[in-house]
Amino acid sequence: MKERLITLVCALGALALFFTMFLHKDEGGIGGREIPRPTTEERGGNGYHAALQWLDTEHIRAASLRDRFDKLPHKKSLAATGNVLIVTLPAIAVFKTEEFRPLDRWVRAGNTLVVLAALSDNPAWAFSFASMTAGDLNLLTGLEFETTRIRDLRAHKGTEPAPRDRDNRDLASQLAAATREFTQPRRAKLVPNRDHAYFRGVHEAVALSDYEAQPWTVKVPYEGFVLALGHQRETGEGAFWTRPLGNGRIVVSALGTLFTNRALGLADNARLLANIIGTNLGPRGAVLFDDVHQGLGANYDPAKFYRDPRLHMTIGIVAALWLAWVLGATKLRVPVTRAPVPREAELVRATGGFLARVLTPAAAARRMFDRFLRRWPWELLEHQPRIPSADLQQLKSWYSQLGTSRVPLMRLHNLIVRINRQLNS
Repeated sequence: MKERLITLVCALGALALFFTMFLHKDEGGIGGREIPRPTTEERGGNGYHAALQWLDTEHIRAASLRDRFDKLPHKKSLAATGNVLIVTLPAIAVFKTEEFRPLDRWVRAGNTLVVLAALSDNPAWAFSFASMTAGDLNLLTGLEFETTRIRDLRAHKGTEPAPRDRDNRDLASQLAAATREFTQPRRAKLVPNRDHAYFRGVHEAVALSDYEAQPWTVKVPYEGFVLALGHQRETGEGAFWTRPLGNGRIVVSALGTLFTNRALGLADNARLLANIIGTNLGPRGAVLFDDVHQGLGANYDPAKFYRDPRLHMTIGIVAALWLAWVLGATKLRVPVTRAPVPREAELVRATGGFLARVLTPAAAARRMFDRFLRRWPWELLEHQPRIPSADLQQLKSWYSQLGTSRVPLMRLHNLIVRINRQLNS
């Protein structure tokens, strides 16, 4: 009973350890914090729930896109043209190769792609994925982006001497500053370059950074052009561009937080969003928010999955069966096995093996002769007619060789046994 109780306690401890290690809440953020992604389901500061609800209030069709871009041309619920797709970068789901060509055809058919890339602002949800932004942005828009520092170095290459390497302490302090979160979000202001339909009634729009950000700039493509519509007031660098693509249009913002819940009500952000949608949305079009690349897929709802009572019932049944198996079929202490009592032959064999390792053949032969001759002296043996003369001569020959190691012990033993039988018969 005590063993089963100990087994039960250990099994419950193992279950507790398993749940602690594998079923704890995923801490995918910075420093163990979970950072919400910019999705329409997120009601916190990073999400687009406010924009989605606002558009619905204005009777503008808006929806969460939870299928990849290769499904866009085949969606029967969408009009062929006049739609606006809002994509936020960086994304946590990889853009697949088969998505780009259907997206390109979809935009060329007469739709608008709005890409909000966290380049010149640095929110917490973009901090760990910043290195992915420029590459994905190039694939989605066909535009290349680089930091202003790289642009300046490229422009002055060969005309100015290379700057000296900075002191290691300065580099360490810069890295520490780049990874230190602000106590209050830092504002970056977007202002228009000239009059444009997107900036009608917009004096400035505000983006929010939780970490130190650096300005970026666009590289004009070799084929086509890009129109800079706005710049960041603090740096003077471009931060809002547009370019036509077939019958459609691509709009790019280097400030990724303009239309999130916490920023939509600041300055003229809501007016800017309304102008972009009002200018590009068709009569039967819809505003789509790309949620699939932020982790919300059409076929997987984690909250619904964990709320399903069948999951809890399955886990309970498996745990109960495992506990029953552990308690009924296992023991903590291995049963003690007792070796059987050795037989006489085994004792003799073990003793003989021990003697054979420590007793020389000459000493053994001398001991065998001493025991035999103490009972049957030579005078008695020579006058016994029962003993064949050949056996007696062989016995004398081996007795004369006792000082050597040439006496065969087994043959001597057999001869002595035979003579004993002859004398005792």
